[in-house]
Amino acid sequence: MRIHDNILCTLGNTPLVRLDRFFPGPASLAAKLEYFNPGGSVKDRIGRAMIEAAEEAGQLRPGDTIVEPTSGNTGLGLAMAAILKGYPVVCTVTDKIPLEKITLLEAYGVEVIICPADVEPEDPSSYYKTAERIRDERGAFLPYQYYNQANPEAHYQTTGPEIWRQTQGRITHWVAGIGTGGTISGVARFLKEQNPEIRVIGVDPVGSVYRYFKERGELPPKEQIRPYLIDGIGEDLLPESVWMDTIDEVVSVDDHSAYKAVFELSRREAIFTGSSGSAAAVAARRIAEPLPEEALVVTLFPDSGERYLSKLNDDWLGRQGLTR
Repeated sequence: MRIHDNILCTLGNTPLVRLDRFFPGPASLAAKLEYFNPGGSVKDRIGRAMIEAAEEAGQLRPGDTIVEPTSGNTGLGLAMAAILKGYPVVCTVTDKIPLEKITLLEAYGVEVIICPADVEPEDPSSYYKTAERIRDERGAFLPYQYYNQANPEAHYQTTGPEIWRQTQGRITHWVAGIGTGGTISGVARFLKEQNPEIRVIGVDPVGSVYRYFKERGELPPKEQIRPYLIDGIGEDLLPESVWMDTIDEVVSVDDHSAYKAVFELSRREAIFTGSSGSAAAVAARRIAEPLPEEALVVTLFPDSGERYLSKLNDDWLGRQGLTR
């Protein structure tokens, strides 16, 4: 009889699927589908990891509250682990995230505080500073995925080995979106330890800071940092959870290309991912196009498009100047 002790025991070992209809070759392109995790996203991995690391370090004690600034998925990953361990959770989010994610967090008992997206990170009303204020006022524990080394370490310990095993070591290129940087960095470090020739390419929305920083070693001028519609990746600051030395190159993807690819993937591959996953797919296809037959490009889809249905429809897309 095989009965798991709890839902988190089903975490990881998500499938790797070829995208032959999205990119017919001659190189191979495959995506790791992280919405097969129990909470529906790649962030399930770090939610448990950050809580367990804090417990081991004595930073988190029974009855403590956990607070985290999140675009939704990390909050849910934390909530699932916290429910099983008995911690209440507060999440600060921006008004950019879709209603589906807020509703989902609340369904898990999370207290959600909505903050403005169009403010500087240091603004007291930003979702970063609001989380810090709650930490100070309530004596809560703030994992802070943007600085927590358990974030990339979780992917070094799990996602990277899974990809290496699933490709039987044949992977030649690892292409992934950069949000906090944990996913791309942890996987990259593991893969490069197995084969230093593997090339790692980060995917950054137009208007974010990562490409500029990678190419010039400094953050861009404020006027070059501007809003974008792609969810879940890109930043206006440089988190400590991104191991930039593991990334060889960063490429930019615009909103139009990302959202168009959402529906290209769903209608060609029957894979429905969000705009960050589709942005990674766009970049991975660009990388794969000039490569020979023996190349294997692997990307990752962080979650499902079901979390963005209030955006992935003709009305919202039309108001943003986008189309299916």
